[in-house]
Amino acid sequence: MFYRPEDGHGLPHNPFNAIVTPRPIGWISSRGSDGHDNLAPYSFFNACAYVPPQVMFCSTGAKPDRDNTKDSVSQIRETGVFCVNIVEYAMRDAMNASSEWFSKEVDEFEAAGLEKAACQTIDCARVAAAPANLECRLTQIVQLEGPSNFAVFGEVTGIHMRDDCLKDGRFDVLSYNPLSRMGYRDYTVVRELFELQRPDD
Repeated sequence: MFYRPEDGHGLPHNPFNAIVTPRPIGWISSRGSDGHDNLAPYSFFNACAYVPPQVMFCSTGAKPDRDNTKDSVSQIRETGVFCVNIVEYAMRDAMNASSEWFSKEVDEFEAAGLEKAACQTIDCARVAAAPANLECRLTQIVQLEGPSNFAVFGEVTGIHMRDDCLKDGRFDVLSYNPLSRMGYRDYTVVRELFELQRPDD
Protein backbone atom coordinates (compact mmCIF):
# COMPACT_ATOMS: atom_id res chain seq x y z
CA MET A 1 0.00 0.00 0.00
CA PHE A 2 1.11 3.55 -0.75
CA TYR A 3 -0.70 6.76 0.05
CA ARG A 4 -0.06 10.48 0.03
CA PRO A 5 -1.08 12.00 3.38
CA GLU A 6 -2.72 14.91 1.58
CA ASP A 7 -5.03 12.43 -0.19
CA GLY A 8 -5.89 10.36 2.89
CA HIS A 9 -5.17 6.71 3.70
CA GLY A 10 -8.64 5.20 3.47
CA LEU A 11 -8.08 3.11 6.61
CA PRO A 12 -10.29 3.13 9.72
CA HIS A 13 -7.48 4.80 11.73
CA ASN A 14 -4.45 6.90 10.86
CA PRO A 15 -1.41 4.59 10.56
CA PHE A 16 1.24 7.34 10.89
CA ASN A 17 1.58 7.14 14.67
CA ALA A 18 1.80 3.34 14.52
CA ILE A 19 4.64 3.50 12.00
CA VAL A 20 6.86 5.83 14.04
CA THR A 21 7.10 3.73 17.21
CA PRO A 22 7.91 3.23 19.97
CA ARG A 23 8.10 6.84 21.10
CA PRO A 24 9.31 7.94 24.54
CA ILE A 25 6.82 9.94 26.58
CA GLY A 26 7.76 13.36 27.87
CA TRP A 27 5.59 14.04 30.92
CA ILE A 28 5.90 17.80 30.87
CA SER A 29 5.34 19.87 33.99
CA SER A 30 5.14 23.64 33.75
CA ARG A 31 4.18 26.58 35.91
CA GLY A 32 2.37 29.65 34.64
CA SER A 33 3.25 33.22 35.54
CA ASP A 34 0.32 33.07 37.97
CA GLY A 35 1.96 30.16 39.83
CA HIS A 36 -0.48 27.54 38.53
CA ASP A 37 1.05 24.09 37.88
CA ASN A 38 0.27 21.91 34.87
CA LEU A 39 1.27 18.36 33.94
CA ALA A 40 0.66 16.65 30.58
CA PRO A 41 2.17 13.75 28.59
CA TYR A 42 3.57 14.23 25.08
CA SER A 43 4.63 11.34 22.88
CA PHE A 44 6.35 13.54 20.31
CA PHE A 45 9.35 13.85 22.63
CA ASN A 46 13.07 13.07 22.60
CA ALA A 47 16.57 14.10 23.57
CA CYS A 48 18.24 16.01 20.74
CA ALA A 49 21.79 16.99 21.82
CA TYR A 50 24.52 15.96 24.27
CA VAL A 51 26.53 19.14 24.98
CA PRO A 52 24.79 21.02 26.37
CA PRO A 53 22.10 18.40 26.96
CA GLN A 54 18.89 19.38 25.19
CA VAL A 55 15.41 17.93 24.75
CA MET A 56 12.36 18.72 22.67
CA PHE A 57 8.67 17.97 22.59
CA CYS A 58 5.95 18.82 20.13
CA SER A 59 2.45 19.97 20.97
CA THR A 60 -0.34 19.47 18.44
CA GLY A 61 -3.85 20.78 18.81
CA ALA A 62 -5.24 23.66 20.80
CA LYS A 63 -7.57 24.43 23.68
CA PRO A 64 -10.12 27.21 23.33
CA ASP A 65 -8.82 28.93 26.47
CA ARG A 66 -5.12 28.89 25.43
CA ASP A 67 -4.69 31.04 22.29
CA ASN A 68 -4.05 28.42 19.59
CA THR A 69 -2.06 25.97 21.75
CA LYS A 70 -2.26 23.86 24.92
CA ASP A 71 -1.58 24.64 28.59
CA SER A 72 2.04 23.44 28.52
CA VAL A 73 3.20 25.60 25.63
CA SER A 74 1.24 28.60 26.88
CA GLN A 75 2.82 28.43 30.33
CA ILE A 76 6.32 27.77 28.98
CA ARG A 77 5.96 30.87 26.80
CA GLU A 78 5.20 32.85 29.96
CA THR A 79 7.96 31.57 32.24
CA GLY A 80 10.63 30.06 29.97
CA VAL A 81 11.02 26.85 31.97
CA PHE A 82 9.64 23.31 32.12
CA CYS A 83 10.47 19.88 33.52
CA VAL A 84 10.43 16.52 31.77
CA ASN A 85 9.31 13.72 34.09
CA ILE A 86 10.18 10.21 32.94
CA VAL A 87 7.22 7.82 32.94
CA GLU A 88 7.61 4.34 34.42
CA TYR A 89 5.19 1.49 33.84
CA ALA A 90 3.96 1.70 37.46
CA MET A 91 2.78 5.28 36.82
CA ARG A 92 0.85 4.53 33.63
CA ASP A 93 -2.56 5.23 35.17
CA ALA A 94 -1.46 8.55 36.66
CA MET A 95 0.10 9.56 33.35
CA ASN A 96 -3.11 8.67 31.53
CA ALA A 97 -5.21 10.58 34.08
CA SER A 98 -3.12 13.71 33.46
CA SER A 99 -3.86 13.54 29.73
CA GLU A 100 -7.50 14.56 30.21
CA TRP A 101 -8.48 17.90 28.65
CA PHE A 102 -9.01 19.87 31.83
CA SER A 103 -9.66 23.60 31.97
CA LYS A 104 -6.54 25.64 32.60
CA GLU A 105 -7.47 26.17 36.27
CA VAL A 106 -7.11 22.43 37.05
CA ASP A 107 -3.86 21.17 38.58
CA GLU A 108 -3.15 17.78 36.94
CA PHE A 109 -0.83 16.78 39.79
CA GLU A 110 -3.84 16.87 42.09
CA ALA A 111 -6.21 15.33 39.55
CA ALA A 112 -3.83 12.37 39.07
CA GLY A 113 -3.04 12.02 42.79
CA LEU A 114 0.66 12.81 42.35
CA GLU A 115 3.04 14.29 44.92
CA LYS A 116 4.99 17.33 43.78
CA ALA A 117 8.62 18.17 44.49
CA ALA A 118 10.42 21.44 43.83
CA CYS A 119 12.93 21.73 41.02
CA GLN A 120 16.41 23.01 41.97
CA THR A 121 17.48 25.14 38.99
CA ILE A 122 14.10 26.43 37.80
CA ASP A 123 10.83 27.59 39.35
CA CYS A 124 8.70 24.58 38.48
CA ALA A 125 7.17 21.52 40.11
CA ARG A 126 8.19 17.97 39.21
CA VAL A 127 6.72 14.51 39.78
CA ALA A 128 8.36 13.50 43.06
CA ALA A 129 8.25 9.74 42.48
CA ALA A 130 9.38 9.71 38.84
CA PRO A 131 12.49 7.68 38.00
CA ALA A 132 14.14 10.81 36.61
CA ASN A 133 13.35 14.47 36.02
CA LEU A 134 15.02 16.86 33.58
CA GLU A 135 14.83 20.51 34.56
CA CYS A 136 14.85 22.65 31.41
CA ARG A 137 15.20 26.25 30.35
CA LEU A 138 13.43 27.13 27.13
CA THR A 139 15.73 27.83 24.17
CA GLN A 140 13.14 28.22 21.42
CA ILE A 141 9.61 27.46 20.31
CA VAL A 142 9.27 26.70 16.61
CA GLN A 143 5.91 26.87 14.87
CA LEU A 144 5.59 23.90 12.51
CA GLU A 145 3.46 23.46 9.41
CA GLY A 146 -0.22 22.95 10.15
CA PRO A 147 -2.54 24.49 12.71
CA SER A 148 -1.39 24.59 16.34
CA ASN A 149 1.80 22.53 15.81
CA PHE A 150 4.70 23.74 17.98
CA ALA A 151 8.13 22.25 18.75
CA VAL A 152 9.50 23.29 22.15
CA PHE A 153 13.26 23.02 22.74
CA GLY A 154 14.96 23.28 26.10
CA GLU A 155 18.43 23.04 27.63
CA VAL A 156 18.65 20.64 30.57
CA THR A 157 19.95 22.56 33.59
CA GLY A 158 19.37 19.95 36.31
CA ILE A 159 18.85 16.19 36.43
CA HIS A 160 17.23 14.15 39.21
CA MET A 161 17.64 10.35 39.26
CA ARG A 162 15.89 8.12 41.75
CA ASP A 163 18.48 6.28 43.84
CA ASP A 164 17.03 2.83 43.16
CA CYS A 165 17.52 3.38 39.42
CA LEU A 166 21.31 3.71 39.75
CA LYS A 167 23.12 0.37 39.58
CA ASP A 168 26.87 -0.13 39.12
CA GLY A 169 27.26 3.47 38.05
CA ARG A 170 24.61 3.29 35.33
CA PHE A 171 21.05 4.56 35.10
CA ASP A 172 19.26 1.22 34.84
CA VAL A 173 16.01 1.44 32.90
CA LEU A 174 15.04 -2.12 33.78
CA SER A 175 14.77 -1.09 37.41
CA TYR A 176 11.66 0.93 36.55
CA ASN A 177 10.58 -0.15 33.02
CA PRO A 178 9.99 2.93 30.82
CA LEU A 179 6.58 3.35 29.24
CA SER A 180 6.46 4.15 25.52
CA ARG A 181 3.73 5.20 23.14
CA MET A 182 2.77 3.09 20.16
CA GLY A 183 0.07 3.93 17.61
CA TYR A 184 -3.62 4.41 18.19
CA ARG A 185 -4.31 3.89 21.94
CA ASP A 186 -1.49 1.36 22.35
CA TYR A 187 1.52 1.54 24.67
CA THR A 188 4.49 -0.72 25.33
CA VAL A 189 6.96 -1.19 28.15
CA VAL A 190 10.73 -1.83 28.13
CA ARG A 191 11.50 -5.10 29.90
CA GLU A 192 14.43 -6.40 27.86
CA LEU A 193 17.78 -4.99 26.72
CA PHE A 194 20.57 -6.15 24.44
CA GLU A 195 23.88 -4.52 23.51
CA LEU A 196 25.47 -3.93 20.14
CA GLN A 197 29.08 -2.83 19.68
CA ARG A 198 29.74 -0.34 16.91
CA PRO A 199 32.05 -1.67 14.18
CA ASP A 200 34.64 1.03 14.96
CA ASP A 201 34.64 0.55 18.76
